[in-house]
Amino acid sequence: MIRTFISIDIPREIQKEIKKIQGKLPEFRGKKTEPENLHLTLKFLGEIDEEKFEQIKEKLREIKFEKFETEIKHSGFFDNRKYGIVWLHLSDCENLQKEIDEKLSSLFRKEKRFMSHLTIARIKSVDDKKKFLEELKKIEIPVIKFVVDNFRLKKSVLTSKAPVYETIEEYNLI
Repeated sequence: MIRTFISIDIPREIQKEIKKIQGKLPEFRGKKTEPENLHLTLKFLGEIDEEKFEQIKEKLREIKFEKFETEIKHSGFFDNRKYGIVWLHLSDCENLQKEIDEKLSSLFRKEKRFMSHLTIARIKSVDDKKKFLEELKKIEIPVIKFVVDNFRLKKSVLTSKAPVYETIEEYNLI
């Protein structure tokens, strides 16, 4: 079984800009996403077998989608009882996600709700949550744009230190 997902990887020069934003985060206990692991998950596929893996690759190869520009618009915070996630919103990725969802609809359920977010930190705890969220809102996000010219099918291996992501196949946009 292979743990897989489909993503837009973040270009190296944009990773550097995001690292600057991560450096402005208020104090927390947890982990910042490593620059090389920054990506936007378009669809999480979970644990799949070799046969289904081949079907996925075939269907993704059929996608003909135009390159587009995305922009990091703002930051936000997802919260659940165990931990929180600090994220950045990427604009205009929804149509590519819908195209992928449509192509894979015979193999996977379509996403009920897609939120175009890039996880930049996982928060285990903070001393003062209200203050943390206030400080988070004060961080100015500079205009960061880049062209999305491909998406990738990736394998994820969970380790005790950090997940290790490996590109299985890259799909170029036209």
